[in-house]
Amino acid sequence: MYAIVDIAGQQFKVEKNQQLFVHRLEGEEGSKVEFNQVLLIDDKGKIKVGTPALEGALVSAKIVEHLKGDKVIVFRKKRRKGYKVRNGHRQYLTKIQIEAISESGGKKTKTAATENVANEEVATAPKTKRSTKKTTEE
Repeated sequence: MYAIVDIAGQQFKVEKNQQLFVHRLEGEEGSKVEFNQVLLIDDKGKIKVGTPALEGALVSAKIVEHLKGDKVIVFRKKRRKGYKVRNGHRQYLTKIQIEAISESGGKKTKTAATENVANEEVATAPKTKRSTKKTTEE
């Protein structure tokens, strides 16, 4: 069984007991985190695809450790101009271990339809008209 999950803005294919590195997450080492943005679940050839996410699906994981990634060198050069800049950075990462993938039992998220209804109520407020006539000075 595997799932495709949206974690911190990136999509990952995860399986049970898999360890992976993701962008820094809130929480302390050893704490549990849950991801409800499950896009696809494959259970022994039976595939469920969400639009965009599956309702009620949940992936739970444990934070193993917080660390920094390898150094990335950023080098910029403009030829024949004498311009060279060398910078680098190390990305903050979190190592997580997937503990369980469930097709049901997750929190239900707000759907786009319920959010649009709330936005329409705000949008129906009366608007004031502005005059577009230009005044000329004589």
